[in-house]
Amino acid sequence: MVAAASLALLSGSLLLAATPSQASAPAASAKTITGSHPAWATASADAGSVSSSTEVTGTVYLAGQDPAGLTSYATAVSDPSNASYGKFLSPAQYQARFGATKAQIAAVQKWAEDSGLKVLGTTSHAITVKGTNSALTKAFGTGEHQYKVSGELRHAPARDLKVPASVSSAILGVDGLSSVGSNVVRPDSHKVTSDTATSAKGAKADKSLPTTPTCSAYWGQKTAKGAPAGFTKKDVAFDQCSLYPSQIRKAYGITSTGLTGKGATIAIVDAYGSSTMEADANQYATNHGDKAFKKGQYTEVVDSSQWTDQDLCGGPEGWAPEEALDVEMAHGLAPDANVVYVGANSCTDDDLLAAITKIVDNHLADVVSNSWGEIMHTTDNADVTASEIAAYEQVFQQAAIEGISVGFSAGDCGDSSPLAAATGANCQTDTARAQANWPDSDPWVTSVGGTALALADKSGKYGFETDMGTTRSALSADGKSWNPAPAAAPFYFGGGGGTSEDFAQPGYQRGVVPDMLSHTLMTGQKVAAAKRVTPDISMVGDLYTSVLVGISDGAAYSEGGYGGTSVSSPEFAAVQADAIQAGHHAIGFANPAIYARSHLTTDVVDKQAQHSSTPLSSVYDAGVVNGNLLVRLIGFGQDTSLNAVRGYDDATGVGSPNASYLKSYRF
Repeated sequence: MVAAASLALLSGSLLLAATPSQASAPAASAKTITGSHPAWATASADAGSVSSSTEVTGTVYLAGQDPAGLTSYATAVSDPSNASYGKFLSPAQYQARFGATKAQIAAVQKWAEDSGLKVLGTTSHAITVKGTNSALTKAFGTGEHQYKVSGELRHAPARDLKVPASVSSAILGVDGLSSVGSNVVRPDSHKVTSDTATSAKGAKADKSLPTTPTCSAYWGQKTAKGAPAGFTKKDVAFDQCSLYPSQIRKAYGITSTGLTGKGATIAIVDAYGSSTMEADANQYATNHGDKAFKKGQYTEVVDSSQWTDQDLCGGPEGWAPEEALDVEMAHGLAPDANVVYVGANSCTDDDLLAAITKIVDNHLADVVSNSWGEIMHTTDNADVTASEIAAYEQVFQQAAIEGISVGFSAGDCGDSSPLAAATGANCQTDTARAQANWPDSDPWVTSVGGTALALADKSGKYGFETDMGTTRSALSADGKSWNPAPAAAPFYFGGGGGTSEDFAQPGYQRGVVPDMLSHTLMTGQKVAAAKRVTPDISMVGDLYTSVLVGISDGAAYSEGGYGGTSVSSPEFAAVQADAIQAGHHAIGFANPAIYARSHLTTDVVDKQAQHSSTPLSSVYDAGVVNGNLLVRLIGFGQDTSLNAVRGYDDATGVGSPNASYLKSYRF
């Protein structure tokens, strides 16, 4: 991995620096593609060269005309204190100033073809090539070897790739030439009733617990005894009924501002596409007192003829609930904003990046929400590569220059440690260590974390929030015991966050993020140089203060509760659409403005830490699972090693948005 450049606040004078056409550029030299020889391809595992006729497909990412200028301009145009703030470029202006030129593209194509590679496809960002091992060796100075890893043969370049001086300045990176070169991501959502639990002897329960499904319209409306002795001295509240958009709008102060996202466009990126998305969203909205989409307000960019890897990714049916969740939350919190759904052709990084790139190249939206992600460092050699990071980051910077905000969910596995993954409901089990996730940890995107939101009364007024981190114990079938005992219940579900070992601290976090966080990695290691910390901001996403989602996707329409930072990401995208309406101006890369307003957000503090008897930090959840009533005792505010404290923290960032945050964008 390579550390990303720090987003230092730049002065406007940097924009006057000479472009490559104005300055005398140094002579080009051959370029080594760092990290293209994976760490798992060791000499001891080397099983020899693959056949010279074996064909491999890879991607050559294009650097464009002025990579350094790209970073400088993206920084300046995003900085509220800079004279160039908000002076965004159109896609055509971006391409003319920073995009790859026809000459660069032609030179890279010629080099590839002269080496014996076939050019399978070309865009202004990348060239896809395919060739035999002999051709790859000629093009990159090294061939493919086989490596025996964990009992199986894999292939990878025998050493880091090199590209010749004639094209080195035009190439950003190369990816895909290893057999685990394309990672698979997962949606950051989870259905409330999709889990099961076993029963066993544990702490004693109480006869006052329900015999039918039970939930509260607001926090504390319904309570019961039955918590184990010593767990809490007070009666325990029942879980809130799943929230719907008008409740969320009121709780966060959106309703009081009168903002509806009018004039803004939100893009949603997931894999594949539901066959009934607009109809489902319209029924969901009208079922809960909101307006259906107007004609032309909702659009889709989906091509089912190009879908791939459906078995690997869970297919369209596996992603349909995520799509419904994202579209309905975006529409629900910004009901007059346009929404465009862009379905990637699979859940691989290449296809998801292509979907984001399509939005940015064509300026299809002002705000982009991505409710998916992955870990960066794995135990099965599927780490995110330096070339992949560079390719994504180039598009993120292009988005900033065009005035487009890009947000990602922070994940649902707390600190993503092996300990969390052992018991967490939505974790990657191949995690190598506690770590921040990707792509939300990239300094050029907004990382959206999760909270548990409580309504104060029947009017729906904001009650409180705590960090999104839950433990869970199930009541036995005879109602006499809990499993496991609540005091020993392990982590079950929680918002992602933490200190990145891969990215330097961006300028917008200086003075807001405590040094204790920015200088301490998730492993506990102290580092001299400050690092990027996530999340940036948070909204409701906890599995047990869930949101209601409606979906049919060809079946009978139904509604159910969903939780995860997949909820939080489209919610915040909608809040940003509301802010765009308030300011009558695109926001672009949102983080500098968010941190400048950190004093206006609602500071989310762990209620567990504030109340030793935990009256605000535990609920009963009583619902039907597989036809049977299942009662659980849920503990809130226990998000692995992440903690919600006063000020910025690695569980909820600067906190959650509110009316003051939105009103601050008004001119």
